[in-house]
Amino acid sequence: MRRVVRACLSIIATVLSVTAAASAAAKEEAYPERPIRMMIPWAVGGSTDMLGRVLAERMGRELGTSIVVENKPGATGTIGYAQVARAPADGYTMLLGTNSTFAIAPHFYRDLSYDIVKDFVPVGMIGANQQVLCVHPKVPATTLEELIKLSEKQPGQLTYASSGVGGSSHLATELLMEATGIEMLHVPYRGGAPALQAILGGQTNVGFVDISIAEPLIRSGQLRALGTSGKNRAPLLPNVPTLAEAGAKDFESSTTFGLFMPAGVPPKVVERVNRALNAAMKDPEVSKKLGLMGYELTGDSAGSYAEYAKAESDKWGKLISVRNIALP
Repeated sequence: MRRVVRACLSIIATVLSVTAAASAAAKEEAYPERPIRMMIPWAVGGSTDMLGRVLAERMGRELGTSIVVENKPGATGTIGYAQVARAPADGYTMLLGTNSTFAIAPHFYRDLSYDIVKDFVPVGMIGANQQVLCVHPKVPATTLEELIKLSEKQPGQLTYASSGVGGSSHLATELLMEATGIEMLHVPYRGGAPALQAILGGQTNVGFVDISIAEPLIRSGQLRALGTSGKNRAPLLPNVPTLAEAGAKDFESSTTFGLFMPAGVPPKVVERVNRALNAAMKDPEVSKKLGLMGYELTGDSAGSYAEYAKAESDKWGKLISVRNIALP
């Protein structure tokens, strides 16, 4: 009798397991069945916000549902990351991430409530937005080489503005100083806008500025460009050399963007969203609109983006250690 009961229980357990698996598979096939939330850990109206909204609209059409953008700024983007890390792994929450948060912030904030590797799954690379090394027109340097010579004549006296300690403009300048051997005095501000105003007003000599913001200021003569930060010349400024071309060997420092989801999202769902992302970026209207904003779209598989994210974290972690950079 006991054997019969055990056999019946075993059969019931098997049936329930198969039913649950079939139900899960059916949900994956039907995905998405409701609107998806895109968390943007930056303020409304910024360049990252605009990027997310353009992609959300086009990806929503590709997926057959609406993608609702939710902004959650603060603490270098880590507040938004923490919220997504706690979200259900059902495919209905995605995060627009930047390397300043997933590759740089963890090396500064040791008490984060999430683990960037364990709590997220990379969905796909979006692309990059280059920065431009700019000087005030009164600075007697028209090339990187001349800036280096000027710095050597006045060691530690040239000043550079940044959006704050640990920000992308700060780390880009630290990387430049490491590559060229020069030293400049850091003047951190509370955000990119006041840092830009300091360069425009001549309160500081030099600084990295996002290309979409820098391009019209360079064209009008309010700023002078010494080099762009990417691996290749920027389409918006084709006549400006890269900093690597200008003499900073192997220099590369762009703000990069990609999508993440909470860890545990089914692989088929990740693949579905990745396909929608890549399809959106191939849309001529999307690529034109974002290209005018300085975005260089790349796209890629989820696996490739995971490899990139790790390499980027290793790169900035090493620089932070070598340069002994710490939050105030």
